[in-house]
Amino acid sequence: MHRSVYMLMLTGAVALSLIGMTAAPVQAQATLVLKAQVTDGDGRITLGDLFDNAGAASDVVVGTRVGQSAVLDAGQVQARARQAGQSWPNPQGLRRIIVSAGADGTTSTQARAEAGRTKDVLVFTRTLSAGEVVAAADIAWQPVQAHLAGGSLISDPETAIGKTVRVPVREGGMVRPGDLTAPLVIRRAEMVKVTFEMNGVSLSMTGPAQKDGAVGDLIMVQNPASKKLIEAVVTGPGSAAVGEAAQSLRNRALYSSR
Repeated sequence: MHRSVYMLMLTGAVALSLIGMTAAPVQAQATLVLKAQVTDGDGRITLGDLFDNAGAASDVVVGTRVGQSAVLDAGQVQARARQAGQSWPNPQGLRRIIVSAGADGTTSTQARAEAGRTKDVLVFTRTLSAGEVVAAADIAWQPVQAHLAGGSLISDPETAIGKTVRVPVREGGMVRPGDLTAPLVIRRAEMVKVTFEMNGVSLSMTGPAQKDGAVGDLIMVQNPASKKLIEAVVTGPGSAAVGEAAQSLRNRALYSSR
């Protein structure tokens, strides 16, 4: 009789142990919730920096930040969370997660006010050097925290595609008008044909350009005979113009760059 009671107690203990072993993974697999404002303060990006409920996995490092922001691949974050026993189904279908430097000057009240507010903006999908031409694959829509999407931004992809990068831009950076310029079609010292037309009369001369230029830019071209500099508007590769038609082209270029 005593042996039966002992075996029953032992069986119960084993059962409880098994229940505990199977229950732990269920608890660990709780769905992670991405923070509305993703920041870190020490350059080590952890699951706790990214998710509100990372719990025991909060200190698991998923990346590093150098500078004011970093861009993480969402798929890699998802895999790293899974390795840590967590689950993030990525309900927004994000491709990248932008992590900013620690929210200096942002109070917890402000952070709560921003929670859940996002805005789709165009960002660069790779780092580009000055002078590179933006291709369709170089930009994509990305949801970011609404309070970070301030200032002037390009909202039409066609406006950016084909433009030249004016200054180096980083992957994940938002696409702004000041980052881009029309592609250069004339280089300094290149021979340029300058045309002047008025009332059916057309005159032209060819001389060296004094600086690089895109269509619509104002450049100086030297007259090889008189050595004087002529102010002309770039109309295409190796060509420029003077007169009312040229001024109209420049006005259109200036308007489209705003």
